[in-house]
Amino acid sequence: MSVKIGVISDTHVTSETKKLSPAIADAFRGVDMIIHAGDLVDLSVLKLLKIMCPNVKAVCGNMDNPEAKKKLPEKEIIRLENAVIGVMHGFGPPDKVADCAEEVFKNDGVNVVIFGHSHKPFNKKKGKILFFNPGSATDHVFAPYNSVGIIEINDSIEAKIVKI
Repeated sequence: MSVKIGVISDTHVTSETKKLSPAIADAFRGVDMIIHAGDLVDLSVLKLLKIMCPNVKAVCGNMDNPEAKKKLPEKEIIRLENAVIGVMHGFGPPDKVADCAEEVFKNDGVNVVIFGHSHKPFNKKKGKILFFNPGSATDHVFAPYNSVGIIEINDSIEAKIVKI
């Protein structure tokens, strides 16, 4: 089984803006699933992502509105044939989010941990677990650049940050 996943986080799309860059759709062309790691802010983002791929999973983040926080879980575990993926937004100081995520999923048998919060891309293995933050697709203040991610799962797990 081969799975290609588009990963996005920290879109911070308010109901007034309701748009995503066309570069996101280009990056996600042909994906089997999209995972949003929180801080959508408004649930309308899910509708925009479902236009790109009907299979969308998401968790809530600290900046999400009350409706999103009520509808979306804080933590999700996605089981695929060849991988177990833990998804959370993250919390705490930006340079410690990967450590927090590692603690949250330490007993879940995950191969991949996807998180956001820091707005900074992160793609590193710690032991046998891949820790992946796609960065922010929209932030122009804290992010070094706008980005999303692609994770491909075959016999192995490959991940890359895509600047948009």
